[in-house]
Amino acid sequence: MFLTFYEIISIERDLIKKGKLIAAQKGTSLSKMLSEHLKQTIDKEEQYEAAKRSALHALKNGFHLGGKTTWRREDLYER
Repeated sequence: MFLTFYEIISIERDLIKKGKLIAAQKGTSLSKMLSEHLKQTIDKEEQYEAAKRSALHALKNGFHLGGKTTWRREDLYER
């Protein structure tokens, strides 16, 4: 769903001209190109944050590698 609204953003004229040229060569519009790039950037950020949360959760909870501890720390480090 596309929502059209008019918000003031500042983009250098040179970038707009070059962007329009590239968009025309690709058979699309500058608006669509910018929208797709923004969506990709947001998606990457969301994926990064999800991976970060998952990694932090795994670090917090630790990993069970199987087996049972049959020794005590004191037994390993007799003084």
